[in-house]
Amino acid sequence: MDLNDPFENEDDVDGLDLSPRTAPPVRGGDDQRRKRLLIGGVLGVILVVVGVVAWQGLSNAALYFRTADEAVAQRDDLGDRRFRIEGTVVPGSVEPDGVAVRFRIESNDVQVAVFHQGDPPDLFQEDIPVVLEGRWHQTDDVFESDGILVRHTEEYEADNPDRTDEYVGDDDGGTSSE
Repeated sequence: MDLNDPFENEDDVDGLDLSPRTAPPVRGGDDQRRKRLLIGGVLGVILVVVGVVAWQGLSNAALYFRTADEAVAQRDDLGDRRFRIEGTVVPGSVEPDGVAVRFRIESNDVQVAVFHQGDPPDLFQEDIPVVLEGRWHQTDDVFESDGILVRHTEEYEADNPDRTDEYVGDDDGGTSSE
């Protein structure tokens, strides 16, 4: 074919066919939409689950904190919800009861009877401030505790303060070779 020859077909312009064409049907359009909906649904469910877990975690972490006198005054409002109650362990009130302990706490001249399920911490003793986690018993005016936090000051007083004055350390990291 000679490039200088006239076109054989008058519809061709510079060798291009300009007749309208229909596009072939796109395959998988519905499949792609289903995949997107499925991925969106799974992500939505994951977001809802994460939101519920976060809500419950924050709700449990934000226990109400009351002093013993406030808790007694608000007993009906508190109902059977979990909260924290603070008071000082009344001297002479601690009674071990198997794997539990019964005692009373006091705050502003108001005492609360406590039944704690489990062993109290090592620092637990009479006449110290404690924070208890739990709820009111349904029928009695007894606070049912399942957690005891012992409050203490930040002051440290050594049992043997003169012991460190007597020690002379070596240059090997403070250990003695005696």
